[in-house]
Amino acid sequence: MEPLSARGLPRLSWIDTLYSNFNYNTDGYEADGAEDGKSQDGSEPLRFIDESPTMSPQLGAPLGPNGEAVSPTPPEGLLPGGDIEKGLEMKKLVLSGFLASEEIYINQLEALLLPMRPLKATATTSQPVLTIQQIETIFYKIQDIFEIHKEFYDALLPNIQQWDEKVTVGHLFQKLASQLGVYKAFVDNYKVALETAEKCSQANSQFQKISENLKVKGPKDSKDCTTNVSMEALLYKPIDRVTRSTLVLHDLLKHTPKDHPDFPLLQDALRISQNFLSSINEEIDPRRTAVTTPKGEARQLVKDGFLVEVSENSRKLRHVFLFTDLLLCAKMKKTAVGRHQQYECKWYIPLADLTFQTLDESDSCYSVQVLPEHEIEEMKMKISVLKSEIQKERKAPKGQSRAERLRKKMNEQESWLLMHSPTIPFRIHNKHGKSYLFLLSSDYERSEWKESMQKLQKKDLQTCVLSSVELQVLTSSCFKLRTVHNIPVTSNKDDEETPGLYGFLHVIVRSAKGFQESANLYCTLEVDSFGYFVSKAKTRVFRDTTEPQWNEEFEIELEGSQFLRILCYEKCYDKSMLNKDDNEIVDKIMGKGQVQLDPQTVQSKNWHNDVIEMNGIKVEFSMKFTSRDLSLKRTPSKKQSGVFGVKINVVTKRERSKVPYIVRQCIEEVEKRGIDEVGIYRISGVATDIQALKTAFDTNTKDILMMLSDMDINAIAGTLKLYFRELPEPLLTDRLYPAFMEGIALSDPAAKENCMMHLLRSLPEPNLMTFLTLLEHLKRVAEKEPINKMSLHNLATVFGPTLLRPSESESAKGQHITSASDIWSHDVMAQVQVLLYYLQHPPISITELKRNTLYFSTDV
Repeated sequence: MEPLSARGLPRLSWIDTLYSNFNYNTDGYEADGAEDGKSQDGSEPLRFIDESPTMSPQLGAPLGPNGEAVSPTPPEGLLPGGDIEKGLEMKKLVLSGFLASEEIYINQLEALLLPMRPLKATATTSQPVLTIQQIETIFYKIQDIFEIHKEFYDALLPNIQQWDEKVTVGHLFQKLASQLGVYKAFVDNYKVALETAEKCSQANSQFQKISENLKVKGPKDSKDCTTNVSMEALLYKPIDRVTRSTLVLHDLLKHTPKDHPDFPLLQDALRISQNFLSSINEEIDPRRTAVTTPKGEARQLVKDGFLVEVSENSRKLRHVFLFTDLLLCAKMKKTAVGRHQQYECKWYIPLADLTFQTLDESDSCYSVQVLPEHEIEEMKMKISVLKSEIQKERKAPKGQSRAERLRKKMNEQESWLLMHSPTIPFRIHNKHGKSYLFLLSSDYERSEWKESMQKLQKKDLQTCVLSSVELQVLTSSCFKLRTVHNIPVTSNKDDEETPGLYGFLHVIVRSAKGFQESANLYCTLEVDSFGYFVSKAKTRVFRDTTEPQWNEEFEIELEGSQFLRILCYEKCYDKSMLNKDDNEIVDKIMGKGQVQLDPQTVQSKNWHNDVIEMNGIKVEFSMKFTSRDLSLKRTPSKKQSGVFGVKINVVTKRERSKVPYIVRQCIEEVEKRGIDEVGIYRISGVATDIQALKTAFDTNTKDILMMLSDMDINAIAGTLKLYFRELPEPLLTDRLYPAFMEGIALSDPAAKENCMMHLLRSLPEPNLMTFLTLLEHLKRVAEKEPINKMSLHNLATVFGPTLLRPSESESAKGQHITSASDIWSHDVMAQVQVLLYYLQHPPISITELKRNTLYFSTDV
C-alpha cells in the first residue's frame, strides 16, 4: 500500500524531489547594446529569456508567469503506458498536488478564524480589543470561504483515494467555480480589511501581537507542526487561491480526453474562473514582500514587466520593477553557463520624486528611429511562415531538430518585432535628476503602469537614497520576486498552449453607462498579436452625454489573438494639447477592461453579447468570429443583379463601362476628401456603414452619391476593399495566379519585366482597365505618405492578397496546400510583392502595353 500524507493523500515522491532540487540553470538576455555589442541597426541582440519558475515560500510550488503557483509536470519518461494511461495518471498527479495545497489553504483559513471567535467574545465586554464592526470588516467572508473549501476537499479526497478512469471530478470544480461570488465580495472588501487591521494594530498592542503571530498548522505528518504567519499575509491567500485554481483547471483540461464527462464541466469551470479573474485583476495588487527598508518597513513588489527604453538614441529591452516606494529599471547580466542569473540595476527613482512628463515639458530631444510600417509587416509575415513550417516539421519523421532550429530563428524575429514595434511614449522624470522614456505598443499598458504608480504615490511616501549595498540587495531580490519570467513571444510558449485565434473578429460596440458627468466619449479596441497588444479600431466620438449609444460594428483581423481590450476615452478638444507628435495620446482614459477570446464562445454563427465593467462604467458589446479558413473563401452572389460577388465582366457589360461604377465612385470620393486621412485603407471603417453602402450599390439606389458624400471616409475605403475581396474570382484571375507567383520570383530584372508585363496583357479587358485605374489611384495616395502614413508597401500589404488570392475551387487544386491558413502564410508575401512591383513601376500606358508584345507570343 502506498504511503499517505495528511488526510490520506497519496505521497508524490517525485514532486518532492522536483521541489527540493529545483534550480535556475537558464539562458539570459542582453539588454544594453552600448555596453555589450549591438546589432547592425544599432539595437541590442535579444537572447532567450529564463523560462524557469520561481519558488513560492508558502506553498513550495513553482510560480507561473504572473507569480501564481502552477502544478508541476513530471520528468519525461516518468509515466509508463499509452497516451490514455499517461493522461489518466497525469490527471491524478495534478489533482493530488492540488489537494495537498488545498489542505494547506484550509489550515491557513483556520488560522485566520481562530482569533476571530475570542475577539468577538470580548467585543461585548467592558474592555473590547476590537469592536464588532471592526471584526466583521477584517474577517469578512472568511468563514464562508472556509466552509466552501472544506466541503470541496472532503468531496474530492475519496475520489483521489479510489482513482480509476471512471472517476469524475468536473462537477466538483464546476460547483467551486459557481461559488466565486463569495470571493468577489471578499475582494471588494480586501483593501478596507487590510487598512482596518493596520489601524487596529497601531491603536491596540494586544491586537498587534495577535495579528503578527497567527499559527498555521502544517500537514499532520510534518515534523514542524506550526508556522507563524502575519494576518496581512493570510488575508492575501484567498486572492492567490483563485489564480491557483484557474491554473489547475488548465492542467486538468490538458490531460482530460474531450469525450470524457469531465471535459465540458472543467471547461465551464475554467470559463467562469477566467471571467472572474479578468474582472478582479484591476482591483487587487499582487503584493509580495521583497526586502526590508532602512526604517524596518517591508518593501513589496507591486508590478513588473518588460518595457522598451530609449537610451543613447537606441531601443533597449528592460525589466522594470515597481516597488511600494520606488521604480527600478534593470537588465539581465551576462553569466557563465550553470551560474544563477542576476539583474543589473540601470537606474531607480523613489516614487516620492517621480513625476510624469508630457512632450511639451520634456527637456530632452529624443531621436528615436521609427521603422517604416512595411518593415514591421514584413517581419510579421516571415514569423507566420516560420510558424507554419515548424508545424509541418513536427509532423514529419525526424523533423524535430529542424523544428528546433526554426523555433530559435522565430524567437529572434519575434524579439526583434517586440523591440521595434512600440511607438507610444511613456515619459517619467526624477524631480532631482534625469528623465526617462519608454515606448509601449498599447495605451492600456501605459495606463496600467501610470495608475499603479499614482496609486502608490497617494500614500505618505518619503524620498529614499539607497546605499550601494542596499541597491545590490534589492536588485538581487528581483530575480526571485519577478512575476514575469519570459519576454511575451509565442516561441516561449508551451507547445500545448492555445495558439490563439486567426481570422476576423466582428465586434459591435453598443453603449456605455455609469458616467457621472456629460462628456465627449469614444472607445478604442485592442487585440494581442505577436506577443504585444495593438489598437485596431475606434468608435465615433459621442458628444456631451452620460450614456453614449455607439452601435458601431468593426471587423478586426486576428493573428493568434487571445484577448480583446476596450478602452473608453474622453476626447480632448484643448488646442494647446493637440500639437503633439504622431504617437502622443492626450485624451483621458475613463475606463478600461479586457475579455478572453474563448474559441468555444465566439466561434458560433450567432452574436455573443458581453459587458466589460471598468471603474464603475459598463460597456456593452457583441462579438462573433470567422476563422481564416472561412474568411479566405470567395463566395459568388446568388443575385446576379447586384455588383458584390458578381463577375467583373458581367457588371461592366451591364453598365456599359470599362471600370465598374462602384470602383470609380469610391476612388473619386477618397481622392476628394480622404487622401490626407491617416491610415486610409488600413483603418477599419464601421461595418454597419460598409453594409449600408454595399446594399446601396447592389440595389443601385438613386441617392448613392448623397450617401457617399455623408459617409465616413474609412467606410468608403472599406467598401472598395470589400468589393474586391468578394469578387467570385480575384481581379488578377485564378488562371494567371500561378504565373504571377512564378514571375515575381524571377531574379533577372529583364526577364521579370518581360513576364510581368505580358501577364497584364493577358488579363481580360475589364480586369486590366480596373487594375490600372486602381494602380494609379494607390500611387496618388502614396504621394501623400508624409501626411497619411500610407506608403506603397503599406498599400500593397492591404490590397495584394485582396486582388490576387485565388478562389476556393482554384486553390483546392494545389494538393500540397493543406488548409486556407497555409495559403495565407506561404503566398501572402508573394501577393504583396506582385502588387508592389506594379506600384513601383513607371506609369503603364494601355496603348504601349498592347503594342509592346515583347518576347511572348504564346498564352500563359
